[in-house]
Amino acid sequence: MNIEVLAIVGPTASGKTALSIKLAKLLNGEIINGDSMQVYKGLDIGTAKITPEEMEDIPHHLLDIKEPTDSFSVAEFQQLVRAKIAEIRTRGKLPILVGGTGLYIQSVLYDFQFTEDRVDEAVRNAYYEKLKKLGPEAMHEKLQRIDPQSAAVIHPNNTRRVVRALEIAEHSDTTKSANPQNQGRESMYRHVILGLHVDREQLYERINMRVSNMIEQGLVSEARQLWDNGIIDVQAVQAIGYKEIYAYFRNGISLEEAVEQIKQNSRRYAKRQLTYFRNKFPITWIEPDVNMSELLSKIINEMQESGH
Repeated sequence: MNIEVLAIVGPTASGKTALSIKLAKLLNGEIINGDSMQVYKGLDIGTAKITPEEMEDIPHHLLDIKEPTDSFSVAEFQQLVRAKIAEIRTRGKLPILVGGTGLYIQSVLYDFQFTEDRVDEAVRNAYYEKLKKLGPEAMHEKLQRIDPQSAAVIHPNNTRRVVRALEIAEHSDTTKSANPQNQGRESMYRHVILGLHVDREQLYERINMRVSNMIEQGLVSEARQLWDNGIIDVQAVQAIGYKEIYAYFRNGISLEEAVEQIKQNSRRYAKRQLTYFRNKFPITWIEPDVNMSELLSKIINEMQESGH
C-alpha cells in the first residue's frame, strides 16, 4: 500500500481527533491540522484544539502558528501543508491531514490554483463599509445572490472571504466559483479521504455536550483574555464560540443566550460541513467506533479500487 496522504474529515464533534491518533500510531503517521481556526494561538477551548496530553506523543503540525491578529487564507494554508507533507514523507512517515474545513483540505489534495487578481481598493473599502453597516449575514445574502456556489462553501462569519468573493465578482465580471482556476479536479497525491459519519441526532447531542464542556473548561475566560488584549475586530474571533461570547461582552445578549447560540450555530455549521463533504469529496465513510483492523482493510481496498 503506497498512500502519500491520508485525510480524515467530518463535521465538528464527530471524533476526528481520537481517530487520527489511533491511525497515526498504526500507520507511523504525523498529523497536520486541517482546521482554519486552530492555526491561531490563544484560541484553544473554542476551537476544540487538541491538548498536549491528547497528542500521545504523535507529532502535530500547523497548530498555533498565527497570532490572533493575523489573517490566514486558503492559499497560504495550501502552501504550508504541501510543504509539510513533503517534509513528513522525507522522514518515512505518513502525513495525516485532519480537519473540518472542507475547502482547505480540498485545496491541498487537488490542483487548486489561487490567483492574486488586483482589486480596486475603493471596491474593497466600500464592501467593508457595507459590512460594518449591514453586518455579516446581509453581506453573505448578497453573495448568495451574486455567486451562490461560493456562498454555499463560505461561512457568513468568514467576512474576509465573503468580501473577497464579492470583490472578484464585481472586479472581474465573473464569479469566484465560475473561475476554472479555482476548480480542483486532478489529485495531487495518492490519497484516501476518510469521513466520519454520525447519526444527525447523535451528532447534535455531541455538539451540545461539547459546547457545555467548553463553557465548563473556561471558554468565557479564554474569550475575555482575547477581548482584554484588544483582539476584537479580526478574522480569528469571528469563529463560532468567540463571536457569540463577544456579543455577551457587548451586553447584546445574556450568557445563557450566547451558549444557546453557540450550540445552534455549531449545529448549522456541521450541516454545512456535511453538505460540502458529500458534494465535493470522494469519501470513504466510516463510523467513529469502527474496528481498526476493519478500517485498515477499507483503506487498502479503497487504494486498490481507485487505482492509486
